[in-house]
Amino acid sequence: MWYLIPGLGADERVFRRLRLGGPVQVLSWLAPQSSTEPLAHYAARLAEAILPGQPCWLVGVSFGGLLALEIGRLRPLARIVLISSLQAASELPPLLRLARATGIYRLVPFRLLARLPRLAQWFFGAKGGGECRLLCQILRDTDPTFARWATAQLLHWHSHGVPTATRLHGTHDRLLPAGGALIEYRLPGAGHFLIVSHAAQVSQILNSLAHGEITTKKY
Repeated sequence: MWYLIPGLGADERVFRRLRLGGPVQVLSWLAPQSSTEPLAHYAARLAEAILPGQPCWLVGVSFGGLLALEIGRLRPLARIVLISSLQAASELPPLLRLARATGIYRLVPFRLLARLPRLAQWFFGAKGGGECRLLCQILRDTDPTFARWATAQLLHWHSHGVPTATRLHGTHDRLLPAGGALIEYRLPGAGHFLIVSHAAQVSQILNSLAHGEITTKKY
């Protein structure tokens, strides 16, 4: 069983190009109960869709990767895969650390990137008409209240004690660059939007992992 968690503001649309063996369920975002709902509490609500004691694959994209790790604390039989995401809070890039330190993220209009499509395409690495249109649609559809809450949770995440995960990351990710982090699968030329742009490669890796055909190796 595959459980998929999209990135901040995204939904099942980012997974449409994946071709996975076995049943798939996309975990849809819930509305935060308050502007200060802790990530762990939110993850517990999201985890209600996964039966306790059920072996499964839990795939989190970008901010969804943080939720996958938090759910992994509650569902120890879930095998976690992070795509374009973080394994530890210490991996936050300098720009986001600056946003956290200054609090400037509280002042940024969350639909700004939707109004600046070329900047959004550059940050996310979206290429071609289809990818760019999808990205702009997702940015326009993002709920500002949810985005504000999720951004605060990302910047102030406490990652101590999260379970291990297998990681896929693009070598050209500008939003969450991998830097020197240990990554099992670095996809050459891929940006932050690799779940869409490199869906065929991602599908192949995930299916091979599920069938035990490849051994993970960090580099």
